[in-house]
Amino acid sequence: MTDILVYIHSLLLDPTRIPLAMGAIMTVAIFGVATGPLRGNANPLYWAVVNGLFGGFGARLDRVQRTPADLMMRGFFVTVLGLGFFYLCARLAASAAFFYPAAGLTEVVLLSLCLSAGTIWYALLKLFFALKDKKVGKGAYYTIASSSRCDLSASDDFTITRVGMALAARNFDKGLVAPVLWYLIAGLPGAFIYTGLAALAWRFGKDGFTKGFGRLPLALERLMGFVPTLLAGFLLAVAGLLTPTGGMTRAFIGIFGAGKGRAPYDQGGQPVTAMAWSLGVSLGGPNQDLDGSALQRAWVGPEGATARLEASHLRRAIYLHLMAVLLLLAALGGGLFWGSIGL
Repeated sequence: MTDILVYIHSLLLDPTRIPLAMGAIMTVAIFGVATGPLRGNANPLYWAVVNGLFGGFGARLDRVQRTPADLMMRGFFVTVLGLGFFYLCARLAASAAFFYPAAGLTEVVLLSLCLSAGTIWYALLKLFFALKDKKVGKGAYYTIASSSRCDLSASDDFTITRVGMALAARNFDKGLVAPVLWYLIAGLPGAFIYTGLAALAWRFGKDGFTKGFGRLPLALERLMGFVPTLLAGFLLAVAGLLTPTGGMTRAFIGIFGAGKGRAPYDQGGQPVTAMAWSLGVSLGGPNQDLDGSALQRAWVGPEGATARLEASHLRRAIYLHLMAVLLLLAALGGGLFWGSIGL
C-alpha cells in the first residue's frame, strides 16, 4: 500500500523540487520583509514585469464603449501575446537553471520571481502602525491600493483595512500556493506560465466584472488555479486554529457551507472566505478599481460580522497569513519526507 501511495505521489509531484520550493518561499519571506515592496508592488515581481509590458497597452484597448464581442477579441489578442511571452520566459528560465544550476540556487532565484510573502507582511505592518497611530496617509496605503488595484483615495480606514486583509488572502493563493504547486508539477515552466496568467487576470479581470476584455485570462487562470485555491483556502482555515481568537471550524463552515457570505472565485474564493470566517469579520464590499470601474464585490463573512475593521483585526490577519505560510512549509517538508521513502 505504501509503495502505491509513493508511486502516485511521484506522478503528481517531483520530490526533488520540494527543497528548492521551500528555499524560494523562505527567500521571498526574508527579502520581502527586509526590502519591502518594489514601487508599491507587494505581488510577485513577475506580475510587475507583465504589468509593465502589457498593462498600458491593454488599457488602451479595453474601452468600455466597445461591444463585449469586440472587447473579447481584443482581450484574446493580448492574452495570446502574453502566452507567447510567458512561454519564452519559461523556456529561458528552464534553460538557465539547466546550464547554470549553481547547486540549485539559480532555480530558487528564478522561482522567487513568481512568489510573494514578505512584501505582504511589510505592507500590512506599515498599514497596521499607521492605523494604530491614526496617521493613515499615502505612504501607508499606496502599496495596498497598487497591489489590489483598488482606488482608496476616498476610502475610510475601515475600507482600507478590509482591502488589505483580502489582499493578504488572495496573495497567499495566487502569489504563493498556486505557483509553488505548478512548479512542483511542471517545474519552472509551469510556475512562469501560471504566474503570467494570474498577472493578466489581476490586471484586466476586474474581479469578474470585466465587460469582456479580461474574460479569457480569467478563464485560463481559473482552469490552472482551481485546485491550488482549494489548498490555499484549506491552509488558511487550519491556520485559524493557530491564530489568537481565530477559528478553524467556522472557517470550514464558511468554505463548505451554502448561502451568503462566500467570495466568488474571481473575488478571492475560498482563501478570502476562510480569512473572513476564521476571524469573524466581514470583507469585500463595493469598491472602485484604479481604472475607474465600479466593482460590486460581494460581502464575505458570517452573518452579523462587523465590517468596521481596525488595527487589531489587521494584526490578526497578518498572524493568520504567517501561520498559513508556515503550514505550507510544513506540508512541503512532509511531502519531502514522504517522497524520500521511495527514493
